[in-house]
Amino acid sequence: MSSADGQADADVKGMAVESGNLPAAFTSFVGRRHEAAEIRRLLGAGRLLTLTGVGGVGKTRLALETARTFGKAFPDGVWLVDLASVHDPAAVTATVAGALRMPDLGVRSVVDQLAAYLMRQRALLILDNCEHLVDACAGLVKALLSAAPELRILATSRHTLGVTGEHVLAIPPLPLDEAVALLRDRATAVHAEFAVSPPNQTEVARLCADLDGLPLAIELAASRLRGLTVEQLADRLEDRLESRFALLSGGCRTAPRHQRTLRGMIDWSYELCAPAEQLLWRRLSVFVGGFTLEAAEGVCAGDGIDRREVADLLDRLVAQSVVLTCEVEGRRYRLLEIVRRYGRERLTDSGAEGELRVRHRDFFLALAERIDRHWYRAGQVENLARLRVEHANLVAALDCDAAPRAGLRLLAALCWHWCAGGFLSEGRRMLERALTAAPEPTPERAQALLAAIWVAQTQGDLTTADRWLDEAGTLGEWLGDPAVRVQVAGFRGVSAHYRGRPAEAIERYAEALAAMTALGDERQSVSWLIALTCAQAYAGDPGVSETSSRMIVAAEASGERWGRAQVLMALGHDAWTRGDRERTEDLARSALEYMRGFDDYAMVARMLELLAWATAVGDAHARAAGLLGAADALWRDAGSSVAAFGPQMTAHHEHCERTVVAALGQAAYAVAFADGGGHGGHGGPGRAVAFALADRIDADADIDVDTADAVSPLSRREREVAALVAKGLSNRQIAAELVLSPRTADRHVENILAKLGFRSRARIAAWWTAGQVSRVVGARER
Repeated sequence: MSSADGQADADVKGMAVESGNLPAAFTSFVGRRHEAAEIRRLLGAGRLLTLTGVGGVGKTRLALETARTFGKAFPDGVWLVDLASVHDPAAVTATVAGALRMPDLGVRSVVDQLAAYLMRQRALLILDNCEHLVDACAGLVKALLSAAPELRILATSRHTLGVTGEHVLAIPPLPLDEAVALLRDRATAVHAEFAVSPPNQTEVARLCADLDGLPLAIELAASRLRGLTVEQLADRLEDRLESRFALLSGGCRTAPRHQRTLRGMIDWSYELCAPAEQLLWRRLSVFVGGFTLEAAEGVCAGDGIDRREVADLLDRLVAQSVVLTCEVEGRRYRLLEIVRRYGRERLTDSGAEGELRVRHRDFFLALAERIDRHWYRAGQVENLARLRVEHANLVAALDCDAAPRAGLRLLAALCWHWCAGGFLSEGRRMLERALTAAPEPTPERAQALLAAIWVAQTQGDLTTADRWLDEAGTLGEWLGDPAVRVQVAGFRGVSAHYRGRPAEAIERYAEALAAMTALGDERQSVSWLIALTCAQAYAGDPGVSETSSRMIVAAEASGERWGRAQVLMALGHDAWTRGDRERTEDLARSALEYMRGFDDYAMVARMLELLAWATAVGDAHARAAGLLGAADALWRDAGSSVAAFGPQMTAHHEHCERTVVAALGQAAYAVAFADGGGHGGHGGPGRAVAFALADRIDADADIDVDTADAVSPLSRREREVAALVAKGLSNRQIAAELVLSPRTADRHVENILAKLGFRSRARIAAWWTAGQVSRVVGARER
């Protein structure tokens, strides 16, 4: 070491340490309690923490506000280094030295002087706005942390620094309640009479949601409330992108230029991206409501981006806080709406928007057709969940004006999404709109008509369904398409079934099943097998035993659930008409077990009806009223009613209602009915299924048992289960033998163990065998 360097070290070490340079806050700090606590925790656990997040999310303000709370934790000060205006990477070190007020002493590099200056200090260094100087910041941070063991560094950046030991905390947009609180605080500063109250709270929530919960956007919007109402501002923000950016301007004049307006902030982020990253950003803007990696690869690859590059480019956009990640049905990605609109504007300017919209539509068409083609297999719930989470993308794909025939194909392929996924009324509206817009006699129109017929029949609108059936029949003849003709004939059977003509329905279903089997259409064959089974069960046709067995065996082999649930429900109706209350309840509950995860409002409502009838006969009248209420709420949400499924259903419903009202009285019935409606109307079919299967009313004491088993505590169904346990059958085998769901079989075995006080299946088998021996001996003695 030279004498000059040694003197510099001595001078540096002997300097008085100042307490920091944090600027005073001009406005109150709103929300972010969780994030602030996490910053304190991570800085206690490590020495380098980087706050990442999209521009305008409030990283700098959060870092400063949290730093102010450290107090005595850093006796050598908390120092802010603002790098926003620094453009030369070589100037980073000098900027840090200047912020620390460190004199330039000696002939060593500034990095070495900084390291010596901070060597024995317990200080917090805030490096703000590092995203455009990541490499330079990373090198300096590594050097300083290596030299100064008591130093902590808090960085804000849209890109991680990539230094060993770095902790990263992604700062999300504000949740709605904190966004509203921020808007209220900033708006009252410019307009003292502003308040969030019942008359405007809905519009305030809409405004904050439209602004993506971005603090910068909210503060800029608040300044506009001097002369605009919340509703006027929210309406104007829905206009084209330039209007939105014009409104969201006028930030603090002392802030860096790119932080004064939302446009400047996003321009800054875009300019920091490499050309390939900018290209992917533009293309990703075609997605609405998020996307998967598979979707990004399928839509965005090509013409400058190799498919193998998409994952890496996407990861780089995530690292720069342009793209956000979330866990919804697996890993998904999304762009904040203002970021997406910015990318869409750039995409439009590039002249590639039309092509990307077609790619987007074709990707989701392929997805929908794949799910439709392989519906009767395992994974139905997962497939519906995938379509549900992609609903916004599906709607956007249907709005693509190019090739209306492809739109009709997509609508038809989404039939399960409409009918079994919880979008029945929306599917009806979209089908009607598309059929009106594309009247040409094409194969795609025929398929869309068939989907529309199913939707209308499920809603009980048989008049419209019949009109569409007539058109589809004529179109099938004109196209010479035998599959369309068969489908039309089968759907005429559905109308007959719902009008109370079961014999006609059975005949038409059987013909459709045979014809589709001959055509080799497995998907449609299974559909008509289910329909035939159900019609036979409702009509008391003895052929139901053979057809239901075929369906259940096939479902067991494939893992299919939706069709199996329908068949179990139909067999429950058959048991009901034969007076077997206990079997009806078991089958209804088994059907509901299989419906867990589906959002099929109409089918779950039918199952709740069936369970209510059986429950009412078991004298659990309040429970039955609740089930009727839950079913009624689902009927309303589906735009349908119990009457849509035929006069037999209506008659049983009315009889059940009269029985329950007579037992409870009108007032008590209304209370229980409304309570059940709360379970059906909030949370949809999922909550209604949970309500129906929870807190089972044990009516075993009300069931007559055979004289030979008068002393047995088990119900008739439980004795059947015990007999099969004694034969060595597993619960799954018992479920198959008695046509129950595995969960229902599990419950019966658990009830048997509890009633008999046993702990093992072996004890059940021994008990049953001993009882059989006793009966044989008693019979011989008699």
